[in-house]
Amino acid sequence: MLSAWENSRMGFRDLFVKTSSVTELTYDVSASLAPVTTLDSLSPFFRGNRTATRQEAMSVPAIARGRNIICSSIASIGLEVRDRVTGMSIDPPRVIRTPDPRIPGVATYVWTLEDLLFHGYAYWQITELFADTQRVRSVQRISPDRVTINTNSDSTEIESYSIDGHTPLPLSGVGSLVVFYGNDEGLLNRAGMTIRTGAELERAAALYAREPVPQMVLKSNGTALPADRIAKLLESWGASRRNRTTAFLNADISLETLGFDPEKLQLAAARSYIATELARALGIPAYFIDAETGSSMTYSNASTTRQTLLDFSLIPLMNSITERLSMPDFTPSTQRVEYALDDYLRGSALERAQIYEILNRVGALSAEEIRIQEEMIR
Repeated sequence: MLSAWENSRMGFRDLFVKTSSVTELTYDVSASLAPVTTLDSLSPFFRGNRTATRQEAMSVPAIARGRNIICSSIASIGLEVRDRVTGMSIDPPRVIRTPDPRIPGVATYVWTLEDLLFHGYAYWQITELFADTQRVRSVQRISPDRVTINTNSDSTEIESYSIDGHTPLPLSGVGSLVVFYGNDEGLLNRAGMTIRTGAELERAAALYAREPVPQMVLKSNGTALPADRIAKLLESWGASRRNRTTAFLNADISLETLGFDPEKLQLAAARSYIATELARALGIPAYFIDAETGSSMTYSNASTTRQTLLDFSLIPLMNSITERLSMPDFTPSTQRVEYALDDYLRGSALERAQIYEILNRVGALSAEEIRIQEEMIR
């Protein structure tokens, strides 16, 4: 018998899975029709000012840098295919290396990873299948902003997808969508309010940059001045400001400052605070995006920093890619797709030299084997 927890789990799963019978396929097309995880699809509560747009996000330097670090780092790590039993490396099909043959593979993966990071999901549209296996041969990326999710009347089941509001797409085969799901609703929803605050601060900083010197008013202390004296006074004062020299005012003239006071605005402090908050939302150390913290990245701790970045920020997105590409519509069930992390996690030259010295001393590695490891011998 099933426990109460298992029954409740199955009941929740049934909300998103069709119960009608379908013809068994040689690959898992239904994997593309997983439950919706985006906040604006699940509840209207999260719409409006709680979400941000990509344009707002990329206008904030902290987000732009964090996006580039995360997406470019993952895209630069090669994908490989291995046998699930033996672990032996297998030459990956072209669709794994270059999903869209019209553009470099790294570009497709960078934008796919951005979609996962910002929206919590990403889409590829199948453009070609292998005639013999019916596996995916080529795809094209589709921006999530173009995709509409069509559900049943109770919003409990996905029935189809549409692009640009057109006719619903087929559920399998050429023209259908491959769906990648992230671990949450995406940065634009999860940290929308913080992103909007960061964008407002950037606009304030830009406004201050256009008018860096506070506006000033020369005020007469009760004495009416003739027009020619006012003109000469303004000319003399303006020349002093332009030449950054000292100006002189009589006792009957006072100076009032109007406009921005950067110290009172605390603009720099506010931007630094928001940058730190956005680093937390991105899951990366604040010093990666140059936020003011007590930490720094040095040559000696670079490998440890890469491992930390991998564990807390990169792995969730990487799993979303590899798990989907390991499904039978891309690779045989006996194979799996994974990232080749050896080079990424490679220590510094000093760290490797120290390890090699120990291994050579105990006889675990010969000098020739060390050269091979370091690719000195090809």
